Amino acid sequence: QVQLAESGGGLVQAGGSLRLSCAASGRTFSNYAMGWFRQAPGKEREFVAAITWNGGTTSYKDSVKGRFTISRDNAKNTVYLQMNSLKVEDTAVYYCARGSSGSYFYEFPYWGQGTQVTVSS
Repeated sequence: QVQLAESGGGLVQAGGSLRLSCAASGRTFSNYAMGWFRQAPGKEREFVAAITWNGGTTSYKDSVKGRFTISRDNAKNTVYLQMNSLKVEDTAVYYCARGSSGSYFYEFPYWGQGTQVTVSS
C-alpha cells in the first residue's frame, strides 16, 4: 500500500515562498517518478511538476517555470516543491503523486490527500 502525505501548505502573501513536502511510505519510493499537481476552486486538477526516479529529469507547467523547483531525497522517501515568487493564481490544493514508472510522466496512480496553498494579494 502506497501512502503519500503532503505538508507545508499555508497562507502567504503574493511574492512570498513556500516549500511543500510529500513523505511516501514503502521501500520502493526511489524506483518511481513523482509529481505535483494542483486544483483550484472550480477548476480541473492540473500538472505542476514532475521528477524522475533519480532526479535526473524534471518537467514543469509553463506558468511555474523559473519560480517552482521540484526535488527529491530518496534516502528520506520525500519529494519537495519549492515555490517562490508566488502569485494569487497559484492558490489551490496541491497534491503529490507517485508515478507508475521511474522515468516517464504518463501515469500517476497514487495520490496524497492534498495541502492547501493560499496566496493573498
